[in-house]
Amino acid sequence: MTSDITVVIPAHPHRVRNGMLARAVESIEQQRLLPDELVIEVDKEGLGAAATRQRGLEKVTTEWVAFLDSDDWMYPEHLKVLAAGAKVHRADYLFSYYMVHRRDGTPWPENDPLGHFGKPWNPAAPHQTTITTLVRTDIAQAVGFHEPPENSTVGGHRGGEDWHFTIGCRDAGASIVHIPRRTWAWVHHGLNSSGLPNQGDARIR
Repeated sequence: MTSDITVVIPAHPHRVRNGMLARAVESIEQQRLLPDELVIEVDKEGLGAAATRQRGLEKVTTEWVAFLDSDDWMYPEHLKVLAAGAKVHRADYLFSYYMVHRRDGTPWPENDPLGHFGKPWNPAAPHQTTITTLVRTDIAQAVGFHEPPENSTVGGHRGGEDWHFTIGCRDAGASIVHIPRRTWAWVHHGLNSSGLPNQGDARIR
């Protein structure tokens, strides 16, 4: 059975060498609903996550695209849960929630740092989502990923390309739904780059 899903993973060269990308790919291979395609883009040029993810997005030909950062991983039910939610809610953009892990895989004590777990998406008062989403490809490609201005903030924090992508999807009329389940791991490893080419392990070529 085809899932009509492509997973796109942008990666810093350092995360190829230290095994993080391999762990992310392994989590894709263990999905209970396997994607039809996997697109991996390595940022050898130091362009940052937005440009690298955009390069991968442009290669997608399936109906749906799912995104994953190379230092995180999906639990086996991730794609199946989001794809099922897309049918039930007739949504265009779906996001679940995460468990915070250390680099060695052990759980982090705080697992809802933003306090958004389970809160329905409100387009009139949007809260920060992550990039680990499932989105209709036509909408994702129409919106695209762009490096936000340096002074861009969301709730007092810098709004990254993931936030601007979400707002772009909202403004394009996408139906955005939060699935209140923790289906993936966000890894706090001390060198998180937050999408910036000059921050964290993105600086390590």
